[in-house]
Amino acid sequence: MLVMVSMVMLGAMPQGQARHKDVQVEKILYIPHDNRPISDKQTAEAAEKLGYKVIVPPDELLGNREDLGHPGALWDWLTVHSADAKAAVISSDSLLYGSLVGSRKHEYSKEEVLERVAKFKQFRKENPKLPLYVFGSIMRTPRNGEASGHEEPAYYRTYGADIFRYTVLEDKEEVEGLSRREQKEKAFLTELIPKKNLQDWLGRREKNFAANKELINLSRKKVFDYLALGRDDNAPYSRTHLESRHLAETGKDLDKTRFQAMAGIDEAGMLLLTRAINNLKKEVPFVYTKYNWGRGEFTVPAYSDEKISASIDSAITAAGGMPVTSPERADLVLMVNTNPNGKTYEANDRANDGTDREGTKYFADLVSEYVAKGYPVGIADIAYANGSDNALMEELRKRKLLFKLNAYAGWNTPTNSTGFVIGEGMLTRKMKRADVDALLLTRYLDDWAYQANVRNTIARQLSWLRGDGVYGSLDAKKEAVSQRTQIMLRRFVDSNLPGLTTLEEITVYFPWNRMFESDIQHSEHQEIHFFK
Repeated sequence: MLVMVSMVMLGAMPQGQARHKDVQVEKILYIPHDNRPISDKQTAEAAEKLGYKVIVPPDELLGNREDLGHPGALWDWLTVHSADAKAAVISSDSLLYGSLVGSRKHEYSKEEVLERVAKFKQFRKENPKLPLYVFGSIMRTPRNGEASGHEEPAYYRTYGADIFRYTVLEDKEEVEGLSRREQKEKAFLTELIPKKNLQDWLGRREKNFAANKELINLSRKKVFDYLALGRDDNAPYSRTHLESRHLAETGKDLDKTRFQAMAGIDEAGMLLLTRAINNLKKEVPFVYTKYNWGRGEFTVPAYSDEKISASIDSAITAAGGMPVTSPERADLVLMVNTNPNGKTYEANDRANDGTDREGTKYFADLVSEYVAKGYPVGIADIAYANGSDNALMEELRKRKLLFKLNAYAGWNTPTNSTGFVIGEGMLTRKMKRADVDALLLTRYLDDWAYQANVRNTIARQLSWLRGDGVYGSLDAKKEAVSQRTQIMLRRFVDSNLPGLTTLEEITVYFPWNRMFESDIQHSEHQEIHFFK
């Protein structure tokens, strides 16, 4: 049958080619907040599989861990490429500070930052009909120096935990007041943290806050078609939470279809790229959400300050969709794998060994039921942060459900995963099955194979390897870690995806010179024929 179809296509090729020349491929400009694969090319790939041409700045202009980015050059790039674009999805962090990391470590003055904010007004005058979707970050508040991943100023490694606690008390004081003991603790921390360090950290935040307020004002003036300000890693009490409250108050007169202050940031590019496509198609996808039993929708996941159902509703709106209460009406059935006790664990926990836990089979039964009914199912796997739930993935593998889904995500923070799968799940409903499977494969290799399994094993083996290098700075060990990762990923594929005969080669890079994220490239370009 495939041969016959190919012959028909070949026979019609001259006409098909003629028709193809008449079709204008729609171009979308996309400036991510850095060059990590998940922020950059993996997000763009989903739109490209729908036939859009996603134009991204050259890698050397985008920020990374060491190079904070080039805001001036990015503005120039945007101006040059905007002429025939159908939409633009832009990270304000990249255009104001160079990148997401740049927003935390830059040395720009407040005046310089606000001058760059003002450039958006001129850009709108020059491109009055270009749909413009902008996302920016409300600076994160890491719990300690280790959690900062060396992406904060150097002093945060020493005083990070103290700074975090100081902001917890600062936020709580404003919301509900402090006890006498807490007042003393705050006074003690004020003396403990070097004043120049605390002033520097709060000064950076003040610049970011002022810029975000002005972005909201520009949204009010309809410079943007939509603005999302995402709360980077935060907690129920933190400086991030405090600033987000004030920014939400600043924009309270704006409808949430024009502006939202929401949890998460790394998934924002996917959400707004999806919104741009939905608006181009004049479509509003319906999303039905189903949670695991227990705390479910009331779960406040790790790295967030609100219940997950609120984050999901915000993400659906950001992507241009609408929540619905019935799966029969849904364009995407979002299934959320939470722990019944409402806690989020880390994927490198020893307990994440594939053994069934409370809620595992119940949730897998739900997935089986919804897939059997023909619903377009996407799974947000957030029982663990920073990797997949191995017990759930084993159930999906045994039940041959892995490639019957429409979308999956289990990477980084819970809100990163829920937002990413909402965006990708909306886009995959119009894709060829082979393209859907290719996107799933990317997530399975990254979130499941690497993040939840291979990464942890190799991290324990780092001391065996020659040369200088640690988990956060691989340095001389990077090539050896790459080779070991490639070997272990192939073994994982053989054990867990045994029908994937077309995946002949796996290459792994570490673009940020650390093990936290990887760039996994593979030779799979054909349809996935197993587990159907």
